[in-house]
Amino acid sequence: MKKKLTTVVFHGTPEQEKELIAVIDKYKDVKGKMMPILQEAQAIYGYLPIEVQKIIAERTGISLEEIYGVVSFYAQFKLNPEGEVAVAVCLGTACYVKGSGDIIEECSRILGVPVGSTSADGKYSLEATRCIGACGLAPVLTINGEVYGRLVAKDMEGILAKYM
Repeated sequence: MKKKLTTVVFHGTPEQEKELIAVIDKYKDVKGKMMPILQEAQAIYGYLPIEVQKIIAERTGISLEEIYGVVSFYAQFKLNPEGEVAVAVCLGTACYVKGSGDIIEECSRILGVPVGSTSADGKYSLEATRCIGACGLAPVLTINGEVYGRLVAKDMEGILAKYM
């Protein structure tokens, strides 16, 4: 599933930018510096918005296109901030064959958030994940880290109502 940028407004602070620049400087002469820079940048901001990617590109000399390619390829990187209510639906094999595709579509419909996105107000985010290690409870989703298992699409109204 392709990662998608949403129109969430970026709110980086001068302190975060100073921390990011220190990280970039720390790795400037290290071969293979992009991954540790991106990992630490995400730790600073919680995700990797285009504004942060531009700073990294300008200070490292790595093209923005290359940085975006890496960020959008690896599942560990987020292009959107997590919402106050962060919903993640497992689409690993065990969950998918038991109906998690229908569950994620229903979550998207109820929340009004496309998969891989965060609502403009920052309230909800919806992500497709791979195996979370709860295959015996398939299909599963997490909401703010709490695991819900043995689900069907019609369960989503009741579960999500607690967070709305």
